[in-house]
Amino acid sequence: MALAGGILAKTTGSKGCPISFSALPHPFSEKESVQKSLGKISCSVQLKSSSSRSPLFSSVPMSSSSSSGIILRKGFSVGARASLIEADGGELVDLVVPESERAQKRMEAASLPQIQMSRIDLEWVHVVSEGWANPLRGFMRQAEYLQTLHFNFLRLEDDSIVNMSVPIVLAIDDEHKGAIGQSKDVSLLGPQGNLVAILRNIEIYKHNKEERIARTWGTTAPGLPYVEEAIASAGNWLIGGDLEVLEPIKYNDGLDHYRLSPKQLREEFERRNADAVFAFQLRNPVHNGHALLMTDTRRRLLELGYKNPILLLHPLGGYTKADDVPLNVRMEQHKKVLEERVLDPETTVVAIFPSPMHYAGPTEVQWHAKARINAGADFYIVGRDPAGMSHPTEKRDLYDPDHGKMVLSMAPGLERLNILPFRVAAYDKVQKKMAFFDPSRSQDFLFISGTKMRAYARNGENPPDGFMCPGGWKVLVEYYQSLQAEESDKMKVAVPV
Repeated sequence: MALAGGILAKTTGSKGCPISFSALPHPFSEKESVQKSLGKISCSVQLKSSSSRSPLFSSVPMSSSSSSGIILRKGFSVGARASLIEADGGELVDLVVPESERAQKRMEAASLPQIQMSRIDLEWVHVVSEGWANPLRGFMRQAEYLQTLHFNFLRLEDDSIVNMSVPIVLAIDDEHKGAIGQSKDVSLLGPQGNLVAILRNIEIYKHNKEERIARTWGTTAPGLPYVEEAIASAGNWLIGGDLEVLEPIKYNDGLDHYRLSPKQLREEFERRNADAVFAFQLRNPVHNGHALLMTDTRRRLLELGYKNPILLLHPLGGYTKADDVPLNVRMEQHKKVLEERVLDPETTVVAIFPSPMHYAGPTEVQWHAKARINAGADFYIVGRDPAGMSHPTEKRDLYDPDHGKMVLSMAPGLERLNILPFRVAAYDKVQKKMAFFDPSRSQDFLFISGTKMRAYARNGENPPDGFMCPGGWKVLVEYYQSLQAEESDKMKVAVPV
């Protein structure tokens, strides 16, 4: 049997040709395998040109805006609309088992071969079950995996495409593979051993870690955080299938009320009568430069003719590397930003995006943008070096800082999303506040790095007035000083008597 993955031809007028690849043998019929965990993915496609795409290596066609400075996608109109932007693939998936069926499903799950997941695996179950990866319906089978890894998109059976740039996969080892045997279904356990989900109509295939790492990060250098945490010690097989999640994923950390699903976010935007939704993702505390950018974006959208643009302030809440500010601290800091009205609570929705962080630069930022479409956003703010990091073994950035925003403007499957690049903000020493950088008087501006900010906080010092709201800064000072106290305690050595 042969399955095929499709690639979008970016030049107009190219001739189509079929492509295919051999699939690993598995016990299901061709009809079953074509359904796949995406449900609507076409696994036998033609290579076609698309007249809606721009020439190779150019960005997606744009149309000029008014004096707002925002450039809209070509064909994008401003004005009243009946509903929010449609989710990728149409209707949002909801993979949580109805409450009336849960007892029966739990009994079945207890009788199946079992796979215990890590915390990151559980976060991916959460992501997929709520529709962030719409229309994906489970951990990727081989067809979805290869299309994601090689093309950064998935082709649906109607020949349309959706962006998908990071593999959402579950790794197992030889022992688990042997224990599964000929079973078509398995149950998934959480990190604490609790039943979480059933994975249906499974497909097991080889986990080529080196290829996955190289294609996702563009390097196999040691020291990539997600690789060390989730891939290096993972099993040599990947298992894909359709998820049936036994109950909504909860973490019981006091933050679950912030974890709004795409469906819940859409309901909230509708309740607020939003006619535009602009999303801002971050994994750091909000300073007044961020706030300036967000409030200025809303101003420009109003100038374009929107009546009620709503901000989705959407911090990443899954796995992050050890030196990032923890989620609970960030959420408390964000809360202060709204309480002190640096951002307007009436036009801002704060929620947690449950995805783990890859630090995979331009590849990963496509995932971040795509997921926000499913939550109802039609504008996405992107900054310098999005999802980037320092090279793990060399003294340089791993990615070109401008490539993220460039890739978003060209990425297949993101044509419906308007990309809003950062304007650079810095501390204006004359006005004594954060302001957009003016190169004609560069001597008046101070750039406060993350390293400098952490040093201020550790030492209990205040940054320049106007850098961050007082309540938000206090949260950071308390966090960094608690770290310093912990480090001091660890260094204490018992004195021999």
